[in-house]
Amino acid sequence: MFQPMNNRQKNSYVRRQILQALLAMMEEQDFPTISVSALTARAGVGRASFYRNFTGKEDVLRQEAARLTQCWQREWEQREDAAPNEFLISLLDFYKQHAAFYRQLYRAGLSGVVLDTILQSAAITRDLPNAAAYLRSAMAYMVYGWVIEWMRRGMQESGSELAKMIADAQSGGQTDGGRDP
Repeated sequence: MFQPMNNRQKNSYVRRQILQALLAMMEEQDFPTISVSALTARAGVGRASFYRNFTGKEDVLRQEAARLTQCWQREWEQREDAAPNEFLISLLDFYKQHAAFYRQLYRAGLSGVVLDTILQSAAITRDLPNAAAYLRSAMAYMVYGWVIEWMRRGMQESGSELAKMIADAQSGGQTDGGRDP
């Protein structure tokens, strides 16, 4: 028997349809050339539904990046046996797991979305002492630089491999990951 959707289910359906349509369209054309009209037509939803859920195309991607990051944060926080140095590996593995999404952001020139989610993960708040806030900010921007360069190079390595390469480079070891130039 058919059960009608409640408002929450309808919004979830609309959001999912719009995201899937936008990602598919981004495979076919440049992000700036995608119109909201074409997007909603492809998603099979009305413009009013789009604007009820999003402020624009970039907002679709920002909200998905925030949702994915929140899922990763919940998983990380539930790990009781994780060592602090595993934080970076976990984050990089998360990006690798969702590489198709994040590489599309990068190709669309929306790497700022990645930065925003990294800064959000850093939990830099006004009540944090200045020294801690500055350190977290520096680390967040450093991680962002690593992630963006990794995306630019095709995200070939796993989180563990990338973290090892970074550690080796910091200790004066091999800086090219063992690859010929």
